[in-house]
Amino acid sequence: MKTLPIVFAAFASLPAWADEARLTGPLLPAYKTECGSCHTPFPPGLLNPGDWKKTMAGLDQHFGTDAALDAKTAGQIGAWLQQHAGRTMGRSPDPEPRLTTTRWFVREHREVPARAWQDPRVKNAANCAACHKGADQGQFGERELSIPGYGRRHDD
Repeated sequence: MKTLPIVFAAFASLPAWADEARLTGPLLPAYKTECGSCHTPFPPGLLNPGDWKKTMAGLDQHFGTDAALDAKTAGQIGAWLQQHAGRTMGRSPDPEPRLTTTRWFVREHREVPARAWQDPRVKNAANCAACHKGADQGQFGERELSIPGYGRRHDD
């Protein structure tokens, strides 16, 4: 009987594990080229399908920049994002979806010292590559983590 709660807990966490798997892996070359030319090409699992749809629909005014794409490229990237979007990450509360305001992102970064976000090498929470050395390759594991001014340990 003690096994039942353990089995239930394991099955209940499967959606979270599925999204964790979506944070790593190969990126679509067009996505990496187009989106990665201005910022870290964020793993598609960081936003849900609805947020990616809103993001793709608003590329002509993407955070104050015209990031519009030709229809073929936008369709290819949009379809790939929908296919690889997170399913349990939660919605961004912002009108223009921001991965840094999702419940998942806030929870995962709760231990980052407030001073770290102000460091000129970090600048803002969307600058993943400042701390995640493999971010441009879609690698966000603990081994690649090094917070400027804190090194590998960030609880000093």
